[in-house]
Amino acid sequence: MSRIIAGRAGGQRLATPAGRLTRPTTDRVREAVFSALAAWNGTADEAPEDQLAGQAFCDLFAGSGAVALEAASRGASSVIAVDRDRAACSVMKDNSRATRLKIQVVSQPVSAFLSGNRQTFDIVWFDPPYDVADDVMDSLIASTTQHALAHDGLLVVERSRRSRSPHFPEGFESWNSRYGETVVYYAQRNRESMEQQ
Repeated sequence: MSRIIAGRAGGQRLATPAGRLTRPTTDRVREAVFSALAAWNGTADEAPEDQLAGQAFCDLFAGSGAVALEAASRGASSVIAVDRDRAACSVMKDNSRATRLKIQVVSQPVSAFLSGNRQTFDIVWFDPPYDVADDVMDSLIASTTQHALAHDGLLVVERSRRSRSPHFPEGFESWNSRYGETVVYYAQRNRESMEQQ
């Protein structure tokens, strides 16, 4: 059983989809990542429920929606959670109602969502199943940066430490943090790339 770490719904428990199709991000990793997001956003000293105020957040391969709901609990202005699995989407909607946190749940393959998406997001969380092939993952990351990430936005990718590091498009700088078996990569356009726009 997972839970909301902090913010308006801090401590509330979340249901997770049955079976092995989803791999929820651990509470420990979510807590560390959202602390890093607050630091990136310059709001680390704000109350948890205000740390992502004004930020548009997209959770790709959302599973139970724990990450999307955490973003909503911390004040994100709009949150979209995308997953192709209908059972996972049903659980996300249940979790949204139970926590009274507003998220938009999209039941669609990530590739289809990205190709048809017209919205940009300040933060995109990308957590594909670990068995997604590296070249497929890199292609989806490239599509995410082209079709979903705001120009000054941040892309966050969760992978197993046994997986190859993701490839980010030219013009992006990246860094990472390791939490046991999990590695979280952060990437954003570098200053030179930003200034060219």
